[in-house]
Amino acid sequence: MTDLVCEVSRNVTVEEVNKVLKKAAEGEMKGILGYSEEPLVSIDYRGDERSSIIDALSTMVMDGNMIKVVSWYDNEWGYACRVVDLASYIASEMKMSQKYNEQIAI
Repeated sequence: MTDLVCEVSRNVTVEEVNKVLKKAAEGEMKGILGYSEEPLVSIDYRGDERSSIIDALSTMVMDGNMIKVVSWYDNEWGYACRVVDLASYIASEMKMSQKYNEQIAI
């Protein structure tokens, strides 16, 4: 579990914070960042491939600009999935580089 507390530059609401996190989880971070509005516990995330799953029910705002976000993750499995992603990315870049070098040699 990650318990993140930070001060932001303007006053926000819990709804605003969760909206931004949900948008990221459904968009550019899909498959890496998750978002949940269900009352789950740590065992519920065992085997989850995502690196971090926001626990929206635990999001808090104190004094308007101090936010607290809790996220869950399966440390070993999520990490292993990111290593596979990295290896796949490197392999695809190597193939692209090889194709480029072959085109130049022609």
